[in-house]
Amino acid sequence: MAPSSGFYTWVWSIDKQKQGENARYLTDSFTDRFGRVAETSVAPFQPEAVSKANGRLVKPGDAVTDTITVSSTNGAWLKQNGAPIPVVFEGIAYQVPDTLPPVQGSEVPAGAVPVGSVQVVAEGPGTYTSPAVTLPDAGFVTWVWEVKKASQPEWVRPFLATDWRDTYGINVETHSVRWPVTIMSEVREYNVHEGGRAFDRITVTGYPDNHPDFTGDGYWGPDAKELTHTVYGPFATDTELTEDLPLEDAPVLTRITTPAKNGIYDIGYTDEDAIRPAKPGYYATITSFEGDDRVQPFVSSPADIWERFFVPGLEQPVSVVTQAQESAFVGDPFSDTALVQGTDIPKGAYLVFRAYGPQPAGDAPVCEVPFFTSAKVPVTQAGHYRSGETTVNKPGNVYWVETLYDKDGKVLAAGKCGAPGETTVVTERPPGTPPTPPSTRPPLPKPPTSLAETGSDGWMSLVWGGIAVALLATGGTLWFGRRLALYRERNGDVREEETGLDDLMNE
Repeated sequence: MAPSSGFYTWVWSIDKQKQGENARYLTDSFTDRFGRVAETSVAPFQPEAVSKANGRLVKPGDAVTDTITVSSTNGAWLKQNGAPIPVVFEGIAYQVPDTLPPVQGSEVPAGAVPVGSVQVVAEGPGTYTSPAVTLPDAGFVTWVWEVKKASQPEWVRPFLATDWRDTYGINVETHSVRWPVTIMSEVREYNVHEGGRAFDRITVTGYPDNHPDFTGDGYWGPDAKELTHTVYGPFATDTELTEDLPLEDAPVLTRITTPAKNGIYDIGYTDEDAIRPAKPGYYATITSFEGDDRVQPFVSSPADIWERFFVPGLEQPVSVVTQAQESAFVGDPFSDTALVQGTDIPKGAYLVFRAYGPQPAGDAPVCEVPFFTSAKVPVTQAGHYRSGETTVNKPGNVYWVETLYDKDGKVLAAGKCGAPGETTVVTERPPGTPPTPPSTRPPLPKPPTSLAETGSDGWMSLVWGGIAVALLATGGTLWFGRRLALYRERNGDVREEETGLDDLMNE
C-alpha cells in the first residue's frame, strides 16, 4: 500500500555477481528503465478545503464571497506534465432554517434552502476567493464545499482519491444576514402645553419572533434587550430637525426604554415614563437600537414629522411641513402627510394636496396639471393631516404640493414642487411581491384630554378619586379590576402601560 499520494514506478534489475553458479549463463548485469508507463502506478491525492465567509455581519441584498484554502490531505498535490492537476470545488450557500445560528453536523438539514452555488477551479494548493452570491433574506447563511469526482474532467478523475464534502454549519463559514427593523412613531397631540405631558405610540416590526431571547453561543453574540426612545428638545425652530442633526450635541428631555421585540408600545402614560416638556419649543422622539448579531442597528430620523411635538411659547407663524410616502409600486396606494404648525390657525382653514407626474427620475420636477387633487381637509389646530391615497399605472417620480388656505381661499402657506421629502418614487413591482397593504395606523389610546394638554395632575387625581368613590359606592370595584385584567390579557405583547378610562369602559 502506498504511504501517501504520488506516482510509484517499478524498476527491476539483475546483478550478475549475485547469481552464483548461474552467472556463467548471463552475458552481463541488467537494470530496467525508470518510469516506464506499464510499470508505473498512481496513488490518488485527496483535495480538501477550509473556508471562511467574507462578511460575518451583512444585510439582505448584499453580495458575499467565501475564501477557501485548498490542499491535499494525504500527501502531494499531483502534477501532470509539470503542472498541478486542476480540481473543481463546488460551494453551496444554504439559508439556515428558522432564525438561529446553524447546528454543526455532517448532513445538510432538510429545511436548509440553497440560495446560491459557485465553482472554484483550484490549480494547485493555495487560497482562492469564490464568485459572489447575493443573499436575499434575513437569517443565517452557511457555506458547504465539496469535491465530486463526477464533476471533474474525465482525465482528472483517476488522480483523485474520493469525493469529499465539508461539514455543514461551521461558524466561520456562516454569514448573519441581519434583520432590518422598522419602527414607526406617532405622537398623540402635536401641541402640548408648557408643563403638560406628551404621549407617543411606537410600533415595532422586523425583529425575528424570538428576539431578544437568544443568549449567544460563544461565537454569535446575544440579542440586545432594549430599544431606547430619547426625547430631544427644546429646539428654537423646526428647521433644526433635519436628517443630519448632531444628536450627540442636542438637548435631551428624557430617555425611555422598551423591549427590543415586535409590538406596539405606548409611552408617556405612567409616572415612570412621563414626558413633561418644561420649556417652549420643538421636541422630537428618536428611537434607537444598538444592533446585535441578528438585527441591524437602527436610529429613527429627526426629520420624521410624526415624531415631533411642540410647546407653544410666543406667537408662532403658521407654516406647513410635509412628508410624502417615500416609495410605492405601480398600482399600489400611496399618500402625503402635512404637519401644520403655528399658534394662530384661522377658523375655517383647510388643506389641499396635489400630486403631479409620474415623471422620469432624471428630469427637473414639473408641477403644472395634477393627476390627483385631494378633497378640502379641514385644519382646526396645529397637527398632522393626511392627503388620502392615490395610485399610478406607470413608474416614475410623483411630486406632491400642499397648500393651506383660509376660509376665503387665500393662500396661507404652500409647498414647492420637488421640495425635499415631497417625492414618492414609484417603481415596477418585482415578480412575486405581494400587494402593499393600505398605509393605515392603529388608533391611539385615549388618555384624559386635559392631561395631555395641561399636565394638571392635581385635577386628574381628583377625577380618579371621584371614580374610585363612585365605584366603591356602587359595588363596582370587582367589575373594574376584571375589566382591567381583560384589557391587559387581550393586548398580548403590548407593553403593560396604564390605560385611559374610556378604553376600559369600551372593552
